[in-house]
Amino acid sequence: ETAKRLRFVPGLVYIDEGAVCGQSPAQREQNLAQMEALLQETGFPYYLALELPGSVLRRGPGAAGEPCPSYKVAVEGFIQQRRQEAADGDGDTSPAGLSTQHGPGGDPAAPRARLPAAALTAELLRLFEAAETLTAKEELLQMLRSHLILHTARTRGYAKVMTGESCTRVAVKLLTNLALGRGAFLAVDTGFVDSRHGDVTLVRPMREYMAKEIAFYNHFFGVPTVITPPLSTKRREKTSIHRLMESFLLGLQVDFPSTISTVYRTGEKLSAAPAEAGSELQRCLLCLCALDIAGGECWGRGAGAGDAVPTHHPSPRRPESIAAFIPLLCYSCRLTFKEMGSPAMLPPYVRAEAQHRSCRARMKEQIQEFLLEDDEEEPGAS
Repeated sequence: ETAKRLRFVPGLVYIDEGAVCGQSPAQREQNLAQMEALLQETGFPYYLALELPGSVLRRGPGAAGEPCPSYKVAVEGFIQQRRQEAADGDGDTSPAGLSTQHGPGGDPAAPRARLPAAALTAELLRLFEAAETLTAKEELLQMLRSHLILHTARTRGYAKVMTGESCTRVAVKLLTNLALGRGAFLAVDTGFVDSRHGDVTLVRPMREYMAKEIAFYNHFFGVPTVITPPLSTKRREKTSIHRLMESFLLGLQVDFPSTISTVYRTGEKLSAAPAEAGSELQRCLLCLCALDIAGGECWGRGAGAGDAVPTHHPSPRRPESIAAFIPLLCYSCRLTFKEMGSPAMLPPYVRAEAQHRSCRARMKEQIQEFLLEDDEEEPGAS
């Protein structure tokens, strides 16, 4: 009944990345059991994401210009709903449909989660093995993770997603994205609100706290944790841009304690307006941001960023070829895509979306050619 109390019921999602990080099936089973035990103790509904989604790339409605109810109206509606539930349930004030025993599918009686089939794991490993550098692997992992979180939020009916990036992680990500050519999307990738997906809004409520502060809080208050090794474990600091930027910033932070906060405050001044896309065809196929390169330019696979020659892409082709994927990607994702091997290695939902966009672009081009022919025939007929 407190006025300042948060008026929403959160759900928790855990993504298993053990196969990509080199863990054995036994280790993954152990970590999964520990995480499921911790999630059950919270009392909130939880979801264990173990497989790639079937479709996630379509932008959902509801982001642009739809009026949202005021906070006061939302709070009053929530209080009335809880009172009605308490009256119907004879004093039980737990939210309807929610249970502390929710499994990976959200059902109270769902069995304990098991690892996906070995064929799916092998297909995922082939995708990461095809990536030539650790930088491309980390970008690919981050992209698949965001797609899976977005898919889980949409299928479970959540309109907002809270992620746990700290101030330290945001500062590292800001400089890393600059080095990767994602300068146009810094405000979207590191800001407090990320609304690129339309129907699902991402927020970063922990971005004002340093990683050391969070670690001390967890230590002093005995917060149970499950530690899983990241992709860059036991790698040298120069093996990827992400690892190099992290070592650079943390090294400066030792001698200059205001380094990370200065980088963070610099990112606060950026605007996300240039990253908005007008239509689905103007959004990157992988990161879902607005395309920052004209659709008529593409890059040769063997050329680097400095010696790339823009070439005209005459017409959309079947997206099995590398050249057909290039116009669908932003500048940064093009650089990552060149190091990922054959397009056939991409997840099925990415290839299906590429095929859909290619067909849409081909249809648009045919309509424009038909209208031009009509405009040319009209003066002669008159």
